[in-house]
Amino acid sequence: MTRKLRCSAVALGVAVALVLAGCSGSDSSTTASTGANGLEKTTIKVGAIPIPDSVSLYIAVNKGYFKQEGLTVEPVVITGGAAAMPQLLSGALDATLQNYVSGLVAVSKGQKIKLVAEASQGAPNTFNIMVPKDSPIKTVADLKGKTVAVNTLGNIATLAVETQLKVAGLTKDDVKYKEVPFPEMGNALNTGLADAAWMVEPFITSTQSTLGFRKLADTMTGQTENFPISGWSVTEEWAQKYPKTLAAFQRAVAKALKDVSTDRKELETALPTYTKIDAKTASVITPLSYPTELTANRLQKVADLLLEYKYITSPIDVKSVIIPAPAAG
Repeated sequence: MTRKLRCSAVALGVAVALVLAGCSGSDSSTTASTGANGLEKTTIKVGAIPIPDSVSLYIAVNKGYFKQEGLTVEPVVITGGAAAMPQLLSGALDATLQNYVSGLVAVSKGQKIKLVAEASQGAPNTFNIMVPKDSPIKTVADLKGKTVAVNTLGNIATLAVETQLKVAGLTKDDVKYKEVPFPEMGNALNTGLADAAWMVEPFITSTQSTLGFRKLADTMTGQTENFPISGWSVTEEWAQKYPKTLAAFQRAVAKALKDVSTDRKELETALPTYTKIDAKTASVITPLSYPTELTANRLQKVADLLLEYKYITSPIDVKSVIIPAPAAG
């Protein structure tokens, strides 16, 4: 079950804080005893991005849910799921946050990874195409021939934009993409480096309030309405080697997801512990949705869209990629 949490207020001064944020939450001080609860491995390193997608990991750390399972989790800050893939494959990370687009594209290339828990789902006004307030661009069709800033090429950013282009009768070949880190997108639009930008929170809120930017389109509509965004992943080999540890991780994350999906205060409390978002800002950003269960039906939508837009060349049955969570212990 999913409960979408919404907030419409506008914040000041959010701008560059998020991706520069540090990682402070860890339950490493509550060392699990070796073999606690029969786990094959009691301390694991988990890659996480200091953005709202990672909140379930930090709630589980902060509220002791991993500790209750006999598990010590050490969060490791990563820049993105695709960038973390070499660390996951080498064993430097035991698990990592994974954008579903990156994850399934990696699977299509033969990478042996498994999706083991949900992290986030798109919600209204959490992934918008933004333009300056005085921009002549009034509709998505006006983007023809223009440059659109995205944080990463060939990922959820370009896929989400392309679904909106399709509605406007355009294709990816009708626009130019430019990679720009989220904190720099405001400057990119102000200096003319790009004509429009695909933004996430808190940058949507901050550029609206401080620079007067306006929304051109909400990319979490149409084909990407309620779109699965990210989840937690491990390698197939790791899952086979540490099944009890994996189950403990899944149970703790599921408990945290249940918390944040039913009480917005859980998000507001956790965000300042692992990002530089202050409590006031955390209370006004538009949050993602947080599904509590990883299901093939939902994720198949991602795989099918990737095939339709030629991000992958062969169909993927996501049932073969998912390891369902065990029953709550």
